[in-house]
Amino acid sequence: MQPTQHLSEQRLADAWAELQAQSNNGTALTADAYRLAFADPEFMLRRETRGIRIQLEMLKPDLAQASMGVQHTVVVFGSARIREPAVAAEQLAAAEAGGDARTIAKARALMRNAHYYDEAREFARIVARYSRHCPREEQMFVCTGGGPGIMEAANRGAHDEGALNVGLNITLPHEQSGNAYVTPDLGFKFHYFAMRKMHFMMRAKALVAFPGGFGTLDELFEVITLVQCQKAKPVPIVLFGSDYWRRLLNLDLLVEEGTISPEDVNLVKYVDDPQTAWEHILAFYNLPDVPSRCG
Repeated sequence: MQPTQHLSEQRLADAWAELQAQSNNGTALTADAYRLAFADPEFMLRRETRGIRIQLEMLKPDLAQASMGVQHTVVVFGSARIREPAVAAEQLAAAEAGGDARTIAKARALMRNAHYYDEAREFARIVARYSRHCPREEQMFVCTGGGPGIMEAANRGAHDEGALNVGLNITLPHEQSGNAYVTPDLGFKFHYFAMRKMHFMMRAKALVAFPGGFGTLDELFEVITLVQCQKAKPVPIVLFGSDYWRRLLNLDLLVEEGTISPEDVNLVKYVDDPQTAWEHILAFYNLPDVPSRCG
């Protein structure tokens, strides 16, 4: 006799299979009062069930990461537009051949910033190599937004070392897709930005922000605010690319105008080298710099 739990799971699976079969047969899905609630798309997508959908976006990535032993992450943010040097060079050559001034200027900027791709990739390799020698419960895993650009570079670096890595992607009007280097079982898609950002912080032991635009700034300031207001535990917040960040963020001005405290400036660390970024994280937690002595 099957355990009650198995019978229950089978019945739930049968309900979903029945729904899928209806779709496969070309039968239009319409509201059905008798259909099990979880298997009724029209019901699940109602405005009134938004709270349920938010809860599901909370639970699914949390349970999946826990089941794979991902307890601690190093979150890497940065522009989705930055490309690896070879690709940036090709785009610049194509732009120059086309002759359009605006396209050339954009391509030159991307070429100028392409080195950040390689540096994000190398940083992720360093994290993965170090964590490989730690007990599983002390390992740190690279986590990104799962998209292209700097996110791809960081996932790729961890992938280079054969390490699990996480991608928290988001549905966007232009249908951003996950990059090819995210561990398949750890690649998640979100509808709600708020839930995505919550998952970035839930396991984060460090944040490394490479040059980026509005999305990067949104995520960066969310973390800084949570730490400043003591709504989250202090974590190392690394700004990679000191020239970029110092030109963009005039924190001294905020101090002068009294809108932040002088000590708030110390919430961030400017770096220009992948190894230096990692060493800052190790120093923050007083961890040894020799991987075999991790923990």
